[in-house]
Amino acid sequence: MRKRTFKGGIHPFEGKELSREQKTVMLPADEEMVFPLSQSIGAPSKPVVAKGDHVLRGQLIAEPGGFVSSAIHSSVSGTVKTIEPRTLATGGKCMSVIIENDGKEEETEFHPASLETLTKDEILQRIRDGGVVGMGGAGFPTAVKLTPKNPDKIDTVIVNGAECEPYLTSDFRRMLEDGEALVQGLQVILKLFDNAKGYFAIEDNKPEAIAHMQELTRGMDRISVVPLKTKYPQGGERTIIKAVTGRELNSRMLPADVGAIVDNVDTVYSVKRAVLDGMPLMERIITVTGDGVKNPQNMRIHLGTSYASALKAAGGSVGTPEKYISGGPMMGFSMYSLDVPLVKGSSCLLVFEKDPVSRLQETACINCCRCSAGCPEHLLPARLADFAARGDLPSFEKYHGLECVECGSCSWSCPAKRPLTQLMKSARRQLLAEKKKAAAKAKAAGKAADKNG
Repeated sequence: MRKRTFKGGIHPFEGKELSREQKTVMLPADEEMVFPLSQSIGAPSKPVVAKGDHVLRGQLIAEPGGFVSSAIHSSVSGTVKTIEPRTLATGGKCMSVIIENDGKEEETEFHPASLETLTKDEILQRIRDGGVVGMGGAGFPTAVKLTPKNPDKIDTVIVNGAECEPYLTSDFRRMLEDGEALVQGLQVILKLFDNAKGYFAIEDNKPEAIAHMQELTRGMDRISVVPLKTKYPQGGERTIIKAVTGRELNSRMLPADVGAIVDNVDTVYSVKRAVLDGMPLMERIITVTGDGVKNPQNMRIHLGTSYASALKAAGGSVGTPEKYISGGPMMGFSMYSLDVPLVKGSSCLLVFEKDPVSRLQETACINCCRCSAGCPEHLLPARLADFAARGDLPSFEKYHGLECVECGSCSWSCPAKRPLTQLMKSARRQLLAEKKKAAAKAKAAGKAADKNG
């Protein structure tokens, strides 16, 4: 079968052999569990518990703070110790519910349901009540994503099993170990879109997962498996839509604008659990790997457990690691402490014994265009980075800097070791902030004009 892909991209060292054969193990919860109130894009969640309250595993502890927000549930039973700011993996602080785990694993009552008896509204409500968000890193509330303006125009639902980020293998293990649940999760989503077909899109460096999912979907009219060429960033939302459907979208568009919905493997699993089993999002699979880990492996973790506990369960570190990364090496971010909680969007703890990147010496651009050749958005990263370095935001926007997806392909490709991605990311943030500020100002002026009549 032809393996689909997109134009551009790179082939970094995969590193998946460290953990891909390690079956998922359960990581015990910590004695003190930390549940940040911001675990998705949008408004922070609002706590519905108070200090001293006894909570059960699966109990709602924070409700959505707005339409774009998510519910948060306790992954353990115990007592609410306090609600206070706690440090996140990003280094910032966030109000968090702190629960003292009693170790009893007492659960609230869950209410399973049959897909045949559920209406579309009931499915969406169960996903919303379950606190399901995009677990590939974006953290967008899934119920919102599955409520496009024109659901009848959605003809493609893609389960993103590419897992193109180096070192990560948690989605691979999920497909091998919970394939039946993934098929059920996709069937749930397809019930929301009468005209859609579903696709498991998997890179060809995972032949076992491709074969397994093909066997599970054999004979299904609305679900099939699409093998993808192994290439980074194949799992990006725009690139995977291009590979599967041939359709293109830009920064001003949503996947729904081209008739597509894309959900991560673990997200689809969580949809199945929320809708059919009545169980909210309390766990996920993460990969703990890198040459700085003694026993790289995949773990099923209780949300709220610390990164430090995950590393300890993997045998601890090799020597004194110089680099800790939350996520993959391409789009993840460095951490200065592991005493922070694993949340819904946490996918990997990557530990490197050495950090050669910090020792790289930047030199002058040699105009080789390797950054452009690797860019999945067909941009001119070297030029855009120059604009960003000079603070020339009008030129940055003119040359389509907002189309950058911050995948890191250009920085990886650059023989001069220029921090292209970092420069463009900074410029994008600044430009988007200025646009948001201008829009708010214009909206306020409009309201004032209406008031004055």
